[in-house]
Amino acid sequence: MSKKVLVLPGDYIGPEIMAEAVKVLEAVNEQFDLGIELTYGLLGGAAIDAQGVPLPDDTLAMAKEADAILLGAVGGPKWDKVERHLRPEKGLLAIRSELQLFGNLRPAILYPQLADASSLKPELVAGLDLLIVRELTGGIYFGEPRGIRTLENGEREGYNTYKYSESEIRRIGRLAFELARKRDKRVCSVDKSNVLEATVLWREVMEEVAKDYPDVELSHIYVDNAAMQLVMRPKQFDVMVTGNMFGDILSDAAAMLTGSIGMLPSASLDKDGRGMYEPCHGSAPDIAGEGKANPLATILSVAMMLRYTLDSAGAADRIEQAVSKVLDQGLRTPDIYSEGTTLVGTIEMGDAVLAALNA
Repeated sequence: MSKKVLVLPGDYIGPEIMAEAVKVLEAVNEQFDLGIELTYGLLGGAAIDAQGVPLPDDTLAMAKEADAILLGAVGGPKWDKVERHLRPEKGLLAIRSELQLFGNLRPAILYPQLADASSLKPELVAGLDLLIVRELTGGIYFGEPRGIRTLENGEREGYNTYKYSESEIRRIGRLAFELARKRDKRVCSVDKSNVLEATVLWREVMEEVAKDYPDVELSHIYVDNAAMQLVMRPKQFDVMVTGNMFGDILSDAAAMLTGSIGMLPSASLDKDGRGMYEPCHGSAPDIAGEGKANPLATILSVAMMLRYTLDSAGAADRIEQAVSKVLDQGLRTPDIYSEGTTLVGTIEMGDAVLAALNA
């Protein structure tokens, strides 16, 4: 039976890195006879330019029919002045919400070949293998009421609502515990329960969920301390689970521990394991069209897609092994380049991974 994958290249460097990822996906599709069928759609700024909205109806319809979605990157300064509800990022938030992609998995894995590229000392990050599980469809990013209003004294005030229901917390908690069972069996829940009532409930529900997983150790940490500990002793963590806003911030901080956000994939899953896969980095308008973008995060997102949604762990392993082999060869895009390595561009890096796959 065929498996449908919707490809959304996105904006700026999105199409460049997506082209390399698709080459790799097509190669393993043939090698492993996976029966994957690709379709293409528009999201973000590209969709605004073509159809006037960041998430066109036809893209959403294709997304709902797909088994998995592969996304490049959206947004950029070209669309900074469009109306707020039409910003490219609104399309990304909307597709996550419409598909109920509540669980965001963001691994921070340091390849040994890149230990010197981290901003921290190698001994602090060598062997880092951290997974941040971020709740993706609730919290302050979606909470109502929200807006900007004028008070009686004429002063303007911006306001947002941070809220989580018990079922939303329980759902993301179970995902984190299930994933921890396949790793080192440790979950650290991040909250700010000393000042935020929404996270008082978060902590209470996490404790309740933990009772169903007696083999997994649960700990708690305030978000400010979590940020400090990620920089001070990042290898103390196995799985971190947290809400939308905290996860957004902490996962980017964790990404830089690995030397470059250009190396890190991510997955956003629904309750049935269907998902959208994308690199952790943004659209990098400053280097778009220059052939400098690192495609490895998008290529590794393909591996995540094969493992978590398309039930093709063997193909995922092959891609990850190919990436490691290319790094062993000393090939580096500008974001991970260091003295003594070989500087290559986007296409050259993709071709090298493809060659390693075919070797």
